[in-house]
Amino acid sequence: MASSRLPLTDEERRHRIGVRHHLAPTARAGTVEQVAASLTALHGTDPATVHLAAGARLADPAGPVAAMERALYEDRTLIRMHGMRHTVFVVPAALAPVVQSSTTHAVAARERALFVKQLKAGSALDEAWLADVEKSTLDALARRGEATAAELAQDEPRLREQFTYAPGTGYEQRQTVSSRVLRLLGTEARVVRGRPLGSWTSSQFRWAIAPALPDLPPAEARATLTRAWLASHGPATEADLKWWTGWKVTDVRQALRDVDAVPVALDDGTTGHVLPDDTAPTDPPAPWAALLPALDPTPMGWRDRDWYLPPAHRALLFDRSGNIGPTVWWNGRVIGGWAQRPDGEPVWRLLDPDPGREALTAIETEAARLHTWLGPTRVTPRFRTPLERELSA
Repeated sequence: MASSRLPLTDEERRHRIGVRHHLAPTARAGTVEQVAASLTALHGTDPATVHLAAGARLADPAGPVAAMERALYEDRTLIRMHGMRHTVFVVPAALAPVVQSSTTHAVAARERALFVKQLKAGSALDEAWLADVEKSTLDALARRGEATAAELAQDEPRLREQFTYAPGTGYEQRQTVSSRVLRLLGTEARVVRGRPLGSWTSSQFRWAIAPALPDLPPAEARATLTRAWLASHGPATEADLKWWTGWKVTDVRQALRDVDAVPVALDDGTTGHVLPDDTAPTDPPAPWAALLPALDPTPMGWRDRDWYLPPAHRALLFDRSGNIGPTVWWNGRVIGGWAQRPDGEPVWRLLDPDPGREALTAIETEAARLHTWLGPTRVTPRFRTPLERELSA
């Protein structure tokens, strides 16, 4: 019996990437806020990814750094926070309470319980001690405005206390509580990362008191996040949404019902989902190339990736933990990877057979555009992959 589901092809999915993810030149974004909103969230585990991901999508050839720093640290139109899969993301300010209520509150509860358990197992410290240190730390941070962990430890010396992590196991080690306390406060949306120490590529941040976020009903927040994500990533499977959010499968299915998601037939025989008003085909964009950074939200947007990333390429483009490195794209497919020479110049290798002169010219144009705003700045991905290591040597 023929399926009653509307078919939605891989070619259509690739058209959507080019347009909705602002990768086709005619679809470039005007602001970093537009980039973040159109992708739902930008991966922020590697601080440089946020800037490189925006730079690949902005029409402004001057690059994203000044605009991104303004949005993150002055206007606060974008928020760096713990989110899906206990990963740091940069999200539009309006979406921050949605992410917190749908996802991060549950993560924070587990994180607090685990930390208290570890403190008790590895020291004489307990939850009452932790609560008192947290209050004192927040008071100190409010007085300072912004501060590093080391500066806060000057005001609250108990942040230098240590506990034994995993006592009696092969992982046993002494750890200082400061980083865990600040991470827990960040997960609970009580503090937020401020400006980095050093340049925009630095992974060491100052901390600031977080703006208050309204509490939303978790189911309502999950539906809102699902609606935003399907608008940027649909069609997507139930497994894709579960992987991206880290939610339980029952919560995933309920969120899809709550947004009246429409099932569609994908080319691999699985069922995808789109929003009710999102079944029409996308006008194909002009041919496009892109150089996307490690952990970019497009290649990290779905669990099932065969429709844009050939399985044969994965050994060179991913690390052992499943983190993707820098990728070269042509018309919605990953066809290679890139890195930087010691002088900062982008260099790439194609893993597909020769894609043709048009593709090569477009890749060269994108590499030159990237080099123009990066200049001599050299970015080393936090999670390095085999091809990136080889090309950057």
